[in-house]
Amino acid sequence: MASRKVPLATGEYYHIFNRGVAKMRIFNNFYDYNRFLKCVLYYQIDDQKPRFSKFTSETYELDSSKKIVDIISYCFMPNHFHFLLKQVTDGGISEFISKISNSYTKYFNIKNNRVGPILQGDFKAVHVESNEQLLHLGRYIHLNPLIGFVTKNLETYRWSSYPEYINSINNEVCQKEVILDQFETKNSYKQFVLDHIDYAKKIDQIKHLLLDYESGWV
Repeated sequence: MASRKVPLATGEYYHIFNRGVAKMRIFNNFYDYNRFLKCVLYYQIDDQKPRFSKFTSETYELDSSKKIVDIISYCFMPNHFHFLLKQVTDGGISEFISKISNSYTKYFNIKNNRVGPILQGDFKAVHVESNEQLLHLGRYIHLNPLIGFVTKNLETYRWSSYPEYINSINNEVCQKEVILDQFETKNSYKQFVLDHIDYAKKIDQIKHLLLDYESGWV
């Protein structure tokens, strides 16, 4: 197996993303998004636990001390997904993404009576090299549904960690303190994100005009 262009080191942070083959939709409705989120919750833990088909977060408490990755932020879009992850154990990110991708692909193919991959090759990874980049990437991920015209209200878009960050929904998926501890209040973080909307939209427009979509889609 060829080595990754970006090595994945334990203790480091990475922006991880992938999209559907030929830009195909990989999430068509609530049930698809919810299934993927359940995969995320389940496979971030390397522990003895019920089979995934038997698992629900309401009936089984996963052991957070057995995490292979820390999820800092995430966003699921109709044809792609984003994560900001910290690798906790050696090989953790690759194992996590492989398992959620394989599990979800099986579900999607059975549901839609199809065969073959639904994701475009290996996932992409960008190493986070500074705290400034960490904050920017977290904000970029949270703005994605808005600049991608999937929602007009980030607070009600449930397939992103943004509502968790500002307490508009009661989820405990992310290690939010990595970012939120750098702001006086959650409202301060909210303003940090929202103040960047116009700039993010302009950058997104320029990106699609000037970059080859294959290499610059994020």
